[in-house]
Amino acid sequence: MAIPVALQNRLVIPVIGAPLFILSNPRLVIAQCCAGIVGSFPALNARPASMLDEWLAEITGALAAWDAAHPERCAAPFAVNQIVHRSNTRLEHDLELCVKYRVPLVITSLGARPEVNAAVHSYGGVVLHDIINNRFAHKAIEKGADGLIAVAAGAGGHAGVISPFALIQEIRAWFAGPLVLSGAIATGRSVLAAEAMGADFAYIGSAFIATEEANASAAYKQAIVDGGADDIVYTNLFTGIHGNYLRASIVAAGLDPDHLPESDASAMNFHETATPKAWKDIWGSGQGIGAVDAVVPARVRVEKLIAEYLVAKAVLCG
Repeated sequence: MAIPVALQNRLVIPVIGAPLFILSNPRLVIAQCCAGIVGSFPALNARPASMLDEWLAEITGALAAWDAAHPERCAAPFAVNQIVHRSNTRLEHDLELCVKYRVPLVITSLGARPEVNAAVHSYGGVVLHDIINNRFAHKAIEKGADGLIAVAAGAGGHAGVISPFALIQEIRAWFAGPLVLSGAIATGRSVLAAEAMGADFAYIGSAFIATEEANASAAYKQAIVDGGADDIVYTNLFTGIHGNYLRASIVAAGLDPDHLPESDASAMNFHETATPKAWKDIWGSGQGIGAVDAVVPARVRVEKLIAEYLVAKAVLCG
């Protein structure tokens, strides 16, 4: 399996912190990278658009300072998530800044566009495209993505419904490049299991909502700590795309989570103009949150993942 040069020998554990809409910010990204995993954030989290320049300057500066102070273990690279759907009117502006700062990894979502891939490749960056099925995986690679993020059943936010066993198996039948698995991964044991299935990296998002750095309300973080798989509702009502959300937030919005109407793709919205607001009022979460038992610094969460991973590896691999 081909591991991008940007990731070779740069991670303590093969994990990419998933970009969390509204919630990810420079503090979280920097903490994740310094702890030894890829940190990421959606470009749209920087609002107004001019703030993205400030965020990228802050992140690149902080990671360079870490590397200078810790030459024995440099920080992991960071990633920026770009929504490439036509509804994102900021794409061109945000992509120009990714080129300016030579962002090592760009995660593309909701559409594969060759011109976006070409822009990232112009400075040697790597593009990982998230997909929910094998058909979309083929399209992403055909249009120039370097690797894939397989968003399987149980993942937080916009997610697919295919078993990770089936999805990884079908992709690996034809694709030998970088492959990331997303879907209810919240422990070091699950990271090792993702590798055993054929993935190169695990994609972890919901567990990092319950961290001190995440831009989430105290109630949201506590709901992650208190919740489990039974508390997750799969619906397309809030953005036009099916995703997983916390039942408690749907109830708090005055809706019946067991009888939600259907929406359609034309309702897709990433600018918080809908009511209730997806991600802000309606809280995204994956099914793996039963493993999260406290709100802690991101560094502590990563250290726990590493310890669990090493123990599992020692037990299973000798």
